[in-house]
Amino acid sequence: MGDSLTVGETGFISSASDEPAVPYTKSLEILAEEYLHRLQSNVTVKVLNRGVNGDLTSGMLERFARDVLDEKPNYVIILGGSNDLGWGLDPATIARNLASMYDAALDRDIGPVTCSVPSILGFDALIPPRVNLNKLIRLEAERRKMPFMDLFMETSDPHNNRLLEDYSADGLHLNPRGYRRVAKHIFDKWLRKILDQGM
Repeated sequence: MGDSLTVGETGFISSASDEPAVPYTKSLEILAEEYLHRLQSNVTVKVLNRGVNGDLTSGMLERFARDVLDEKPNYVIILGGSNDLGWGLDPATIARNLASMYDAALDRDIGPVTCSVPSILGFDALIPPRVNLNKLIRLEAERRKMPFMDLFMETSDPHNNRLLEDYSADGLHLNPRGYRRVAKHIFDKWLRKILDQGM
């Protein structure tokens, strides 16, 4: 569930490889399938992509029932807030919208997986609000004992908190390598454990 960072297929091409961007959701599904194949498991994993380009967390919240609750998934990965920050919205307001989605999922016995918002490259003024929002997301995750995927730290330069150029398509969106990095992080830190438990 998310915005263009979840949609993934933004049309940006990696100049090094002419490789089209693939959503992290697709890469995550492939990683799960490969892992289950090695285990000779009959468990199957289906990852639905419910990203909408340009969406705010308020829009995500409005469509949460239709796009998530009505699908009755086992889990929902929620990545949102980047566009809100771009519009200058307060991190506390964004965190409240995200928390409402976490709670709506929990009320339906759907396991929320929280994600920090990745950094940005070329717009340094928008980095501190991301850091603030991500602290709030982490707190909400800890309060509810939910998994927290730190996509900011996984894709940023630890020296200046900027999105690493190696993972950037346009300064905001990720390139194919960046989306694969996100998928691998989510798989290694969360999904592999779920699969090991047999879902």
